[in-house]
Formats: sequence, structure tokens, C-alpha cells
Amino acid sequence: MFLVTLFNEILSLLFYTSLLPPHSSADHVGAYGGYFSQSYGPSGQYTFEFDGDETFHVDLEKKETVWRLPGLSEFGGFDPQGGLSEVAKARHNLDILIKCSNSTTVINEVPEVTVFPKSPVELGQPNTLICAVDNIFPPVINISWLSNGHSVTQGVSETSFLSKSDDSFLKISYLTFLPSADDVYDCKVEHWGLDQPLLKHWEPEIPAPMSELTETVVCALGLAVGLVGIVTGTVFIIQGLRPAGASRHQGPL
Repeated sequence: MFLVTLFNEILSLLFYTSLLPPHSSADHVGAYGGYFSQSYGPSGQYTFEFDGDETFHVDLEKKETVWRLPGLSEFGGFDPQGGLSEVAKARHNLDILIKCSNSTTVINEVPEVTVFPKSPVELGQPNTLICAVDNIFPPVINISWLSNGHSVTQGVSETSFLSKSDDSFLKISYLTFLPSADDVYDCKVEHWGLDQPLLKHWEPEIPAPMSELTETVVCALGLAVGLVGIVTGTVFIIQGLRPAGASRHQGPL
């Protein structure tokens, strides 16, 4: 399927706690005004990022600014018209590039998928599953969740496409869930770089219960160790009660 993607004008601001020598890494990196547009439908994105995390993006359909966390909007605002204007320019430039490149298609990369829980899993305690999809290009992808083979839509959220230095993208999907010994989960990823949908499986790791024979052996070993300790301690006590020096003999008057 034909697709051309344009990613343009990412302004990076480096913050330093002190003057750094050449080739040193910065403490923080902000990507301001990263956007792209592509020929696959009305697809595009305009985002602000800080240290690889989304600060906000502009919803191109609703024409409004969407903050990643509600509290972030208290520190400032952003007129969504600025993002809409930049994406419109990108689409115009994209049309020109398509004509100049004779409609050359892009190369579909194979995404890398990792699924893990946000915190250590305890059965019956609320938790969040994280599906991180890396090496995305082009940025057209579907990420969904399955529980015991059935689609899950409640408690699901995801980030926008997060830009990377190699011009690929990262996208993260979240699923809030209540861990149970009977439930298993899959993160389903659909992308043009895959021959078929990829299912990344996850299920809680529950220690297998000990058999009666194992419990008996463990108890016997514990009892044996305790008896050895008692005997050893008794021997040391008896030795400690003996006279410290040799007996004294009284000499002649």
C-alpha cells in the first residue's frame, strides 16, 4: 500500500546543570513541535515531548490540545491552531514530495513488542499492564488487548507516537487490570511490517505449591538443623563451665 511519511522540524532544547564538555549527554531533552503527515488518510500528529514522554498533542479531528496528564495544563496552555497550521503545511509539502519522488513507497519496519506489569504482581491487587511497541515506521499501527482470547476495551489507554532519534517511533498502550490466577493477557499489534498480527503473551507467574512429600522433607530438615544447633550449643556451654586453668597443688610448708 502506498504511503509517504514526512517528519519535520523537531526543535530540541538541551538543559544543562553545568557546562559540559563535547560529546557529553544532556540532563534533559525536550522535543517541541514534532509533527508528521502521511498520505494514508487524514493521518498526522503534532506533539510536545520531554525526556521521551508526551507532554501533550493536538487532536486533529476535535481541534483541541490534549494533555497527557490533567495537572500539566495548570502550568501553561497551547493554542491548538498552531499545531493544526503546522500539520497543514506538512501535508502541502508532502504532496510536493510525492510528485518529486515519483510516488516512492516507504520501507515497512518490523516493530518490537514488550509486555510487562507496572509494579510487582499480587493476585487481587489492581495493577497496570504496559505494552511498549518500539521501532515503528511508518507510524500507522493498531494496538489492542485480549483477555483469555477475548477483546478488552475497558481500562485501555495509549500514548501518541513518541519520536526517536533514528526517525522511528515508539507507542505505549496501558491496560488496568486485577491480576487473577485464571486470567491470561495478550497485546495484539497490527502493522504493515508484520505478515500477520503479532500477539505478545503475558500471564502472572504463580509459584507452584509444594507437594506433601516436599513439605515433609523440608520440615524434617528444619528439625534436624534445630537439633544439631541445640547439641552444639550444649557442648559449648559445658566447655565454658570447666575451670580455665590447670589445678593448683599445695607445696610443702
